[in-house]
Formats: sequence, C-alpha cells, structure tokens
Amino acid sequence: MSYNNIRLDITDGLARLTLARPAALNALSRPLLVEFIDALDRLREGGRARALLITADGRGFSSGADLSGGGSPAGSSGVDAGEVLEQFYNPLIERMFDLPLPIVSGVHGAVVGAGCMIALAADITIASRSAFFLQAFVNTGLVPDAGSMWMLPRLVGIARARAMMMLAERIPAETARDWGMIYDVVEDDMLAEKVTEVARKLAGGPTRSYGLIRRGVRRALELPLTEALAMERWAQREAGESSDFFEGIAAFREKRKPRFTGE
Repeated sequence: MSYNNIRLDITDGLARLTLARPAALNALSRPLLVEFIDALDRLREGGRARALLITADGRGFSSGADLSGGGSPAGSSGVDAGEVLEQFYNPLIERMFDLPLPIVSGVHGAVVGAGCMIALAADITIASRSAFFLQAFVNTGLVPDAGSMWMLPRLVGIARARAMMMLAERIPAETARDWGMIYDVVEDDMLAEKVTEVARKLAGGPTRSYGLIRRGVRRALELPLTEALAMERWAQREAGESSDFFEGIAAFREKRKPRFTGE
C-alpha cells in the first residue's frame, strides 16, 4: 500500500511514522487510519524495525477524529457512531498495544480526542511545552473512545480522568507530566532531537525484552497478584532464552557496553 496521509521510514532499526495531514491538523480520517493500521502490520511482519517513533507534521499532533465534510458520515441520520470504532480505531489501538516493539511518541500543539489516545498508547510519550491534551468528545455529544476510558483512569486516576472527559478542558503539557500521563516535557525546539535520541536508544536495545515488558504490563493491569507473578516468571524465562540476555551478561562481566541484536 502507498501512503498519502502518513509517512513511514525505517532506518537502522528505527521506524518513523509521521502523521502527514498538516493542513487538517492531522485529523484522523478513515484513509489515514487505514494507512496507519497497514503500517503497524508491516512493522510487525517485516522484521526490520526494532523501535517505533510516532510524530506529526505541522502545528499540532492531531485534532482527533475528522468530523468535517469531504465524505465523513459523522452526524448523518441513521449512521452508527460505533461502526468507525469497530472498523478502524479499536483495531489500531489493539495493534499498537500488541506490537512487539517499543513505541515512542513525540507530540506538540493540539493532542486531541483519539489523537490523544494514539499518543498515550506509546510506551514513552514526550511533549513539547506548547502541547496540550484535550478530551473533546462531549463537545459534540459523544463519549470518549479509542481506549480513553481504559487508559486515562490507569494513567491519571479516576477523578482526573472523569474530569478530563466531562469538562473537556485543555491539559497543558506540564500538568500532563505532573499527573503521570506522559514521561517528559521539553522545549519546542528540542522535541525532535529528544524523541529521536530516546527512540534510537530503544532501537539498539534488547527488543525481545521490550516486547515482553509491553505485553506484561498490559496483562498485569488486569491480573490478581498471584497470576501477575506467574506471568512475570513466564516472561523472565522467555527473556532468559534470548541471545541478548547472554550478550548482556557477557558485557557485564567483561565491563563493556552490550551489543544487542534484538534476538
């Protein structure tokens, strides 16, 4: 598939996925979502990438779902508002969580609605100081989606999550960091450098270990303690069979930097 709404580049193990509808503030149109899902499938099956960095062109990360004209059925009589979730948003979020690669997102400007959840579905989210996060669904009489009701209470607590969803107030980047919603905030002119640095570090790390961490954290959020401990035992056994584990031990004993291959 050729891409018109995103860009995907893979260099030295680092995949860069860029939302590329700047004139529409990277509104999430159906064509963009189709391309995003295809890109995630390509990364999962291709074997070349060891980390994923998600950023966006223009003056903001994303204004959320594309509710404008131009073919959008939103607000039309008889349209099932949940159908777009079933076909596009839910598969996209599931694919992001299931990807066996670490994900970094670098966000700036508006980070709104489903675009907010794409940003927060990354393992490490770094925002520029100009960024703000907004759950704007109630402004059009809808409810938060794209994983909002699952992710936000886990990130910021029930009280803050409900207030975000019901009041539809902008959450500045610094507040999002203080709440534990994101990892860090940097100056606008440092965002690209910072997220690239972090993503490259992950691309050179123990990819199999990262994948097990991603899977384990998601499962542990839903398990009782005893089952979570058993899951950790299973994951540790898997990690202990990797080539990177043996390389890491050898590097530790030889007092040198490990040369991980992702295997």
